[in-house]
Amino acid sequence: MASDLVVSNWDGYMAPDAIDTFNAATSNEAELVLHATNEEIMGKLIASGGRGYDVVFVSSPFAEVLHNLGLAETLDHSKLPNATNLYEAATQLSHDPGNTFSMPYAWGTTGLCYRADLVAETPDSWMDLLAPSDDVSGKTTMLATDRWLLAAGQLAKGYSVNETDEAKMAEVRDLLIQAKGTLLAYDDTTFYAKLVSGEASLVHAWDGWCNYGIAENDQIKYVIPQEGSDLWVDTMVILKASENKDAAYEFVNYILGADTHRWAAENILYKVPNKAAMEALDPSLIDAFPNMGYSPEDMLAYEQLRDVGEAQRAYARIVSEIKAAN
Repeated sequence: MASDLVVSNWDGYMAPDAIDTFNAATSNEAELVLHATNEEIMGKLIASGGRGYDVVFVSSPFAEVLHNLGLAETLDHSKLPNATNLYEAATQLSHDPGNTFSMPYAWGTTGLCYRADLVAETPDSWMDLLAPSDDVSGKTTMLATDRWLLAAGQLAKGYSVNETDEAKMAEVRDLLIQAKGTLLAYDDTTFYAKLVSGEASLVHAWDGWCNYGIAENDQIKYVIPQEGSDLWVDTMVILKASENKDAAYEFVNYILGADTHRWAAENILYKVPNKAAMEALDPSLIDAFPNMGYSPEDMLAYEQLRDVGEAQRAYARIVSEIKAAN
């Protein structure tokens, strides 16, 4: 029986024909709606109690919030046979051990993306971004999204990326206010293009987005600072309020298929937690984009961003203070 399955995802985050191919293969009637940010789709889901959506792609802290609010379906793994394609490490994620309410779609690190021909010394610390040398000052960008902006300061200070101690977070705030005076911009979407053009020399970047720059200029490199990274994970969640549960399971299982999931690695240039998909990649892809070769075990050594509960209000206030500072 045909379903009116509603899937919400970021633009360009899966194959352009994925919905049509899924519909043809399963006799479903799925539609894709786009969200620009985690915050945008979360606002809609919380307001509606999840009604009107069946499957949503969200980053792991937001998947955790959906679970904590009782909006995420408890997954029946018997309906997701392709989950066996996942790396063992992808079943041990701290936000959801055993993948009880979310299935990982893509994962990676956050670090420094830079033009090797435009920096005097190879960056290896978050302080190279936050207190840049004279040759780089004014030619740096930082991610604008709250959790990743704060994480750069938290890591630089040696703190958890989920730190909630008020005194420590005040130190992070002050460091990031100081760094603001050296920035070209806060930028979540065009930072790699600024590197390509030479407008920027060093940027705060998700590894996959750095790869977009590397694809255009081989002088662009990616490094995880010595103080470490977060492990970010984008996930698929089935909503408890879904009226199309069987079709929702079919869709998530379809995405977890080796061929479907491989498309994301090959075209988005993000690592996927699918062992079968990653092992099918052409080795030349990893040669061209070295961070595609990071092992699951290496990435699991980094701390995941988690739902910080009531402290999220303090996080939002601190970010507002940073961005309002002169």
